[in-house]
Amino acid sequence: MARSRDGIEIAYTTYGSDAADAVVLVHGWLGNRTYWDQQIEVLAERHHVIALDLAGHGESGLGRDDWSLEAFGADVVAIIEEVDPASVSLVGHSMGGDAIVFAAKALGDLVTGLVWVDAFRSLGHETPSPPDVVEAFVAPFREDFAGSVDRFARGMFPASAEAGLVDRIASDMASGSVQMGVGSIRYALNREPAIIEALPHIDAPKVAINPDIAPTDIESLRVHGFEPVVLERVGHFLMLEDPRQFNPVLVDALRSFNR
Repeated sequence: MARSRDGIEIAYTTYGSDAADAVVLVHGWLGNRTYWDQQIEVLAERHHVIALDLAGHGESGLGRDDWSLEAFGADVVAIIEEVDPASVSLVGHSMGGDAIVFAAKALGDLVTGLVWVDAFRSLGHETPSPPDVVEAFVAPFREDFAGSVDRFARGMFPASAEAGLVDRIASDMASGSVQMGVGSIRYALNREPAIIEALPHIDAPKVAINPDIAPTDIESLRVHGFEPVVLERVGHFLMLEDPRQFNPVLVDALRSFNR
């Protein structure tokens, strides 16, 4: 365990070689570090791999006053400071993509590259949501957390997804922390401006691996420094749905950071 800047305990596991460079894997909202299990073995052949549970997820602690995306970034920083690698590549799925941006801004030259895994499908086109719209979005999760999360999770898979995996992820997410889940999802609708503000401060290559479940605005991502790769016949949880397609793309992205 490490401690984030507000004292919350952050659980993590390390794998692989004693290489000076590390790959840090960060899950998304209501996920946990086991969501990377099908990537660990292949990455550990070449890298020192660190998989963590953000605060309020998995085996990490609760009790945070403000479940902001910046605070999740501080969780990533806390692990890296404890492990103390010479350099890091940061991989973030969904909300974990926000966390790695805030972490990278804080870590500076230590970061060799960023990989988003269906974190953003476009940048620069978001219309700010007023408070009443945010409240309307959050209200179902506050009123029926488990049911709303279950429906939300299932909606992120294509119709072709393996039923057992869909059931597992939906059940897993729906059993997560209500405190954290409701506290953090209110940031989901207006997350883009802070990300766009942070990106120019990160002088490292960036890759965005997205599914084809919805369109990716390739040019808008490139404007902000990300090289997009779109995978076919997968949904939001592409690293779980089709690791045989996903893993080589992730390996290639990480390899490109060290050229």
